[in-house]
Amino acid sequence: MSEGQVNFKDEIQLVVFSVEKEEYGLEISQVQEINRLLPITRVPRAPAYIEGVINLRGNVVPVVNLHSRLKLGMRTNTDRTRIVVVRAQGIPVGLIVDEVLEVLCLSSSAVEPHAMPGVTSNAGYLQGVGKINERLILLLDLDSLLNLEELGEMVS
Repeated sequence: MSEGQVNFKDEIQLVVFSVEKEEYGLEISQVQEINRLLPITRVPRAPAYIEGVINLRGNVVPVVNLHSRLKLGMRTNTDRTRIVVVRAQGIPVGLIVDEVLEVLCLSSSAVEPHAMPGVTSNAGYLQGVGKINERLILLLDLDSLLNLEELGEMVS
């Protein structure tokens, strides 16, 4: 595989959600569950993009504010705001999103590698861009998005 090439299976199943009116996707195998917004306990001296922690059925789970992490401005909670719980290297992590839109299948031929000339700051969080007719879905790279060292300190 050459540099910048994405290695997806023939077809990928995505959980698609919105953050600041843009559509993002994660492979469904990375998503543990989707919850309504739960009470969040702030953690002193945590990085700005970490909203705090939640008690998820007795487990302390760090919660990342995707607006802040992706540098997309302030977040406003609505009744559609959700926490998408993912597993990143065995650690459950909540991602606050504006709305979960759908689960869909996407052919690997409809995914372009993330390489975009002139786009550098947030492009490291992208695995690729999925195309469905006129829609573009930004496919997130969890390993790049989450600083597991910081998150691990919060749950240990």
